[in-house]
Amino acid sequence: MKIVIYGLTITSSWGNGHATTYRSLAKALARNGHHIIFIEKDTEWYRSNRDLPEPEFCKVHLYSKWSESARQLIRLAADADAVIIGSYFSDAIAATRELLHAGYGPLIFYDIDTPITISQLRSRGSTSYLDPELIPHYSTYLSFTGGPVLRELEEVYGSPRTVAFYCSVDPDIYKPSPVLKRFQCGLSYLGTYARDRQPKLMRLLNGAAARLPESHFIVAGPQYPADTPWQPNIRRFIHVSPTWHPSFYSSSRFTLNLTRDNMVAAGYSPSVRLFEASACGVAIISDEWPGLNEFLTPGEEVLLPRNEDELVDILATYPESDRIKLGERARERILASHTAAHRATQFEEVVAQCYAGRA
Repeated sequence: MKIVIYGLTITSSWGNGHATTYRSLAKALARNGHHIIFIEKDTEWYRSNRDLPEPEFCKVHLYSKWSESARQLIRLAADADAVIIGSYFSDAIAATRELLHAGYGPLIFYDIDTPITISQLRSRGSTSYLDPELIPHYSTYLSFTGGPVLRELEEVYGSPRTVAFYCSVDPDIYKPSPVLKRFQCGLSYLGTYARDRQPKLMRLLNGAAARLPESHFIVAGPQYPADTPWQPNIRRFIHVSPTWHPSFYSSSRFTLNLTRDNMVAAGYSPSVRLFEASACGVAIISDEWPGLNEFLTPGEEVLLPRNEDELVDILATYPESDRIKLGERARERILASHTAAHRATQFEEVVAQCYAGRA
């Protein structure tokens, strides 16, 4: 198939989870023999931080202004077998209208931000990238989130078909790796600053660091306020390239997974970082949210401390042999169902169903 994707970014992993998600999917689809074109707005934020400017598994088209490039960019989809519009694509609404007018498709909406999308649809009536009037025109709505949200998208917003299309991991990249001294620590956290997530990070990781001054902690990710009162035994990395993610995770005794409020409220929203960390075999400590046990079993594949005291107890006393087994079981569980190859096969099935529906 020829598959055209209009997405936020595939060239830069700086401050977003979209790039690695698109990369793993596009690479797996290309491996299955498909031809992938990715269309991305050339924004300053990503232009200055491109870690994969020319992926070997897809052709990238960058543009500056939609009004100046729309005709050419829409024409790329003229003979496509499937067209994806991604959440947070800068010109998603305009692109959808023009693709519908041209009769290209089937059009598939890929929402990598479903909890945010549904929250904005409820409170504002629309988002910058999704007009609810257009939802019935997407043949399929691929949702980062499963569970009850899928029914709401169909019954309230008129989607003809929703599919839980979780993020995935590329096992060629994310796998157990040698420990690197610069990433070695008792507990790590990898994630961009988010205001709603920050209190949990400060209470748990920063709080544990204060209680365990002889232990080493790492927080990696951009946009954290300069005046954040980190404990002195916390090292900061502004950015860790995906190339180094396996070493980052493999050098941690434990890594922390924290979930944004909208994702907790929606449930069934595993982040791509959760899958990537699991594939590296690191022991994961997470907050709790509805549906988590569909991906990792609490106590066996992930640990869920309820407060700072329980986290400190885990870091100080958890048996090393049990920690290693915890990571191994999580890796086995995720690789059984959530690799890029699994998701590519699922996408092929979605496209086949789109054509069956047209017929």
